[in-house]
Amino acid sequence: MTMPESDRPERDTPGALLHLLTWLSPAFPTGGFAYSHGLESAVESGDVTSADTLRDWMTDLLRHGSGRNDAILLRHSHRTDDLASIAAFAAASAPARELAAETLHQGSAFTAAARLWLPDTLARTFAAIGPIAYPVAVGALAAATGIEEDAATLAYLHAWTANLVSAGVRLIPLGQTAGLAVQHALEPVLHATAALTRNLPLDAIASACIAAEIAAMRHETQYTRLFRS
Repeated sequence: MTMPESDRPERDTPGALLHLLTWLSPAFPTGGFAYSHGLESAVESGDVTSADTLRDWMTDLLRHGSGRNDAILLRHSHRTDDLASIAAFAAASAPARELAAETLHQGSAFTAAARLWLPDTLARTFAAIGPIAYPVAVGALAAATGIEEDAATLAYLHAWTANLVSAGVRLIPLGQTAGLAVQHALEPVLHATAALTRNLPLDAIASACIAAEIAAMRHETQYTRLFRS
């Protein structure tokens, strides 16, 4: 469903930063704390065992895997007049069952929690689509409420990364200081990923992070699990 041009807000409306801080806060009820994106399996198998290996794992996801893909999806959802097609593509492109559930559950929880900010047109579109991938939901709501695309992309990537670093802190385990050091080291990668995806087409979505995707698949049958993915 296309939003009429008259309903589209101006870019960078007052309150945009507050909206992003609220929507992408760990306190916003998307359930992100329950997902590790296959990291729990990677820790179990010994692929991620330290702050350095966590940093490297996250760097690869951001540059060559799902972090990069989510940024592309968010950007195209921000621009599109055919959100249903983007949503269908996002759901179909998840490389593992648990990763599909992770993004769809978080996206649907996000749209439910964000109803106070939803314009009526977008609310009807979300209802018609049904379960929707997390970056698609964030990108569409950012566009509908006047939040600039680059800001929304970088904020999303930061929140996504922080959630997985937090999972790593609990799983490896690491101290909070070590986790913050990983987050600090990833800041240039976040900026680079946001910049790289600015002009990429939707069909640039791909992944070279095979080990991460296998870890997500193995997690489905892992004996002891703290996380849902």
